[in-house]
Amino acid sequence: MQVVTISATYGTGGSVVGPAVAERLGVPFLDRAIPSTVAQELGVTLEEALAHDDRAESGLGRLLAGMMRLPTVTLGGVDLYVPAGMPLSPDEFSARTEQVIQELARFHGGVILGRAGAIVLADHPGALHVRLDGPLRRRILQTAAFSGVSEREAKKVVCDNDRARSAYVRQFYHADPADPGLYHMVLDSTVIPVSTCVDLIVAASAALG
Repeated sequence: MQVVTISATYGTGGSVVGPAVAERLGVPFLDRAIPSTVAQELGVTLEEALAHDDRAESGLGRLLAGMMRLPTVTLGGVDLYVPAGMPLSPDEFSARTEQVIQELARFHGGVILGRAGAIVLADHPGALHVRLDGPLRRRILQTAAFSGVSEREAKKVVCDNDRARSAYVRQFYHADPADPGLYHMVLDSTVIPVSTCVDLIVAASAALG
């Protein structure tokens, strides 16, 4: 089963490249499915799990402050009552997210976007680790064109997301997501067409596998 992790800075088309690669490889695309699964396992709402995700800077802040559980938690098929106010620790969330990623990679294969997948699956046999990046200016222009917002608004979105995603990886893994040593391939998808990026990733995955 083929496994590809994609780390993408905002404005590089990770949400487009990832599903396209997954379709070509015939494996699942794993993005929001991960927070959903973690939410079920930890007994929190999907909204809370997404707040822990690496997509929103404010969400990371709430994560570090600790989130509240639902009154009833199911662990191992047993319903447990959890007193109000019990915090959901950052380490608990990140550990469960890692477990979900590892289980999905082992039993189903897949293309995993974000979640520090290259670090979590660094030792997974045959996994290909890819970084999509590009100059800030081009990423801003792509974001503005794709979303229809002004360049000023696009710059704020890009910079906020860059800080959040970097903070997520630094907080939990003490690593820099921009470190090329974490990846087999680093592609500038602001100049290389999406279709070509997909072709390159699929070919590299087949060669590595």
